[in-house]
Amino acid sequence: MISFKQLPFEAKAAVAAGVVFFSTMLSRSYLAEQLELKTRRRLLRLQMVLFANMLMLIGSRHVWRSTVTMFSRSSAATSLCFMIWKIAVFMFLALAHSSFFTVLFLVAEEPYFFSLAAYTCLGAYILLIFFLFTLGSVEQAYKFLAGRGSNTGSGNKNSRTAMKPILSVMLTVVLTIVGLLNASQPPAVTSVEVPIHKLPSTMNNLKVVLLSDIHLGPTVGKTKLAMIVRMVKALKPDITVIVGDLTDSEAQIMRPAVEPLGELNSPLGTYFVTGNHEYYTSDVSNWFELLKSFNIRPLHNENVKIVSPKNTDDWFCLAGVDDIEAHTLRYSGHGMDLKKALRGCGSERAIVLLAHQPVAAKWALQERPDINLILSGHTHGGQMFPLNAGAYFLNPFFVGLYKVGQSTFVYVSPGTMYFGIPMRLGSRAEITEIILRSL
Repeated sequence: MISFKQLPFEAKAAVAAGVVFFSTMLSRSYLAEQLELKTRRRLLRLQMVLFANMLMLIGSRHVWRSTVTMFSRSSAATSLCFMIWKIAVFMFLALAHSSFFTVLFLVAEEPYFFSLAAYTCLGAYILLIFFLFTLGSVEQAYKFLAGRGSNTGSGNKNSRTAMKPILSVMLTVVLTIVGLLNASQPPAVTSVEVPIHKLPSTMNNLKVVLLSDIHLGPTVGKTKLAMIVRMVKALKPDITVIVGDLTDSEAQIMRPAVEPLGELNSPLGTYFVTGNHEYYTSDVSNWFELLKSFNIRPLHNENVKIVSPKNTDDWFCLAGVDDIEAHTLRYSGHGMDLKKALRGCGSERAIVLLAHQPVAAKWALQERPDINLILSGHTHGGQMFPLNAGAYFLNPFFVGLYKVGQSTFVYVSPGTMYFGIPMRLGSRAEITEIILRSL
């Protein structure tokens, strides 16, 4: 029987990740009610950081072998340039691994330079792993098709082998720069008209501005939020809604950064529902109180009547549900409860539902197909290549406007900022202006 010491490095890292994952499940279930909230919060976040780093060790080993070890036997291995390269690769990997720890120790009103550098390296790390794997697969396919017996000199073989990491690094550098420049741009303002069955004629052309996935934390701070608020105010919405993942940290830490939200003054109100990241902070109650102090109303499995300014007898139901992750995390008193959220919202009135995850939107429509419009986020439009494909296949609605049935629509925001990595590839941050049309 093989002992743990005899396992290859990759297998050891996988086993360690499995142990951390098992401990996370254990603390979520059996220990959830035995630990105080503050302790549970710190334990959960530490477990998530350790789990990510254990998995990353497998990729980091491959990166080191491909970009350093491969060239260690060449004539240039003793040169100063190679030593500088080894140090650069080591620092790159160290920064990428440290990115997750910044959520625990380096969150303030404005992002620290270290956090921005670390998360940029994490984005580049994902790209580099992808290109090394893809080009390696292409190389293996070429060898298989060409046959092992093909007459190729060792010099040509070595040059082809060296080209794989060189090309991977070049592509990574180019796309990292493109992604950084794209994410640094202000969010695009997208205007969408949605016909709403049973919307009163006095509320025709009602303007709802949708924000999602701002992710105040290590790489998004007060300056960016103030820019978003200015853009929203310029649109002069009747209603502003924030559909989750506003933050990645505790309310007390982020209070100075969130102050610009107090300038939102939509005449029919500003509303908020939780996303999965609010529950990762384990500080939802404090966030609710903070948002209320800025005249932002959390919809905690509840609804409000949005009354027409022209006729008080005309109204529609705006409802919001907790994020589905609250159930998984066993967050006491929270979790998606559609029946409670839609209590008093009959089918004779138009219904607009705020639900962070598209999966929650799908579940809601299965239970209440009379909902007219669901506003979601969560996917970030994939945020960056190559994560786009995973986000597309894991969500029933990916990004943009979807029509479901005869009179129901789902709109999924690609996110107003980004999560952690200050990059966007194949997606664009967005502030959505939704115009409700009465039929």
